[in-house]
Amino acid sequence: MSQKSISAVILAGGQGKRLHSDKPKTLTKILGKPIIDWIISALDDAGIKDVCVVTGYAHEYLDEHLAGRCETVFQSERLGTGHAVMTASEFIKKHSDGDVLIYNGDAPFADRETLLGSLDHHRKNGCGVTVISAEVDDPQGYGRIIRSGDGISAIREQKDCSEEEKAVREINSGCFWFSAAELLNTLPKLTRNNSQNEYYITDCVEILLASGLRADAYIAKDRDIVLSANDRKGMLDLNNIARKRVILGLLESGVEITCTDGLIISPDVKIAPGAEIKPGCELSGRTVIGKNCVIGPNCRLNDTEVGEGSVLNSVVANGAKLGKGCTVGPFVQLRPGTVLGDLVHVGDFVEIKNSEIGAGSAVAHFNYVGDSDVGTNVNFGCGAVTANYDGTNKSRCTVGNNAFIGCNTNLVAPVKIGEAAYTAAGSTVTRDVPDGALVIERADQKIREGYSEKKLARHLEKGKKFQDTEK
Repeated sequence: MSQKSISAVILAGGQGKRLHSDKPKTLTKILGKPIIDWIISALDDAGIKDVCVVTGYAHEYLDEHLAGRCETVFQSERLGTGHAVMTASEFIKKHSDGDVLIYNGDAPFADRETLLGSLDHHRKNGCGVTVISAEVDDPQGYGRIIRSGDGISAIREQKDCSEEEKAVREINSGCFWFSAAELLNTLPKLTRNNSQNEYYITDCVEILLASGLRADAYIAKDRDIVLSANDRKGMLDLNNIARKRVILGLLESGVEITCTDGLIISPDVKIAPGAEIKPGCELSGRTVIGKNCVIGPNCRLNDTEVGEGSVLNSVVANGAKLGKGCTVGPFVQLRPGTVLGDLVHVGDFVEIKNSEIGAGSAVAHFNYVGDSDVGTNVNFGCGAVTANYDGTNKSRCTVGNNAFIGCNTNLVAPVKIGEAAYTAAGSTVTRDVPDGALVIERADQKIREGYSEKKLARHLEKGKKFQDTEK
């Protein structure tokens, strides 16, 4: 393929009124990933790095979302697709030595094969414009591709089609490859002489043909490239299509999925062959699952790395990293900054945040570990917690290798527990503990005879009634 430059302009100014959202339509999510990110990922996969996004409705959300990733230009008036491309003219001028892709920001299912295949077709045939098309069983509502003996002669909107043209099943995806220089020459010739009083990018086809240039269409193998949605039902349909595609791809790669009930997996998630994903799991972001892991049921992992052979059950994890052979759950939350070493066990009703737990350690049940550095082969007894926040500042705890933290111990940060140290059950530890030492930090036990007869009179009377009933 020629070394001429390639760039892309994404038309993302739409509101999507029937979505009833205060954000741009392109930020609506499919499998937890905004539509705009689906498109940018596909462009990146095809090697298209120079991208400009034309924003419009609630543009500040898109500007923030795309900051540092690509250029944005604001379309102050929504006067049609042609006008949106005009807004990006300065960007196109910077890449006028090559070809530019005009991409419909409503359509999430672009793929590398279609993008590069259509570009190759465009260049080999010396086209001024090449539209990406698809053949569908029901073309109702779509613009039809009108073919001539040598390429195409027009793109006809549904309402303007003759009866013969309505029978055409090849439809416009809304995505075009243009010679950037020819597109710049064509844009000033667009008019608003139509029922919508808008500038249409599709009118460029006939203008280029009139200039003696060729226009053609490339039929995509994946007809889903034309799909978009204008309401929540349509978005649900797109989610179902995407969900099925992702799951089928994982099955083909060797991932075990025996039941898909409640299973949602983002396209950016990486799962190694041999892993098993059980029902009710939601895997999103840049999550990575290692070989022979068992995930689920009912796990929700985002931007989380799980080492080979780990087993998770009913776990919520965000921004965590787990080593090999970990067992976690049920009912565990791993918050950002959590790092578990190999063979760590985290049991039921445990929360860990911004802490590193060394290899072979166990945080078994009813624990909170926050802002802590825990060594290897450490055992946390039931109910032991770190008190890392004093209401103003957060401080860290350090627990040495082989330490034993007794049940219901409170480690009041900042505090350091030495290697192989032992905290007695019920202790509130406020000072550092030397290696190998036992710490007992409890108040003296005091007993007041007869106290409960007065203090708990109502409670005891209620208990007596139950006892009389049992008799």
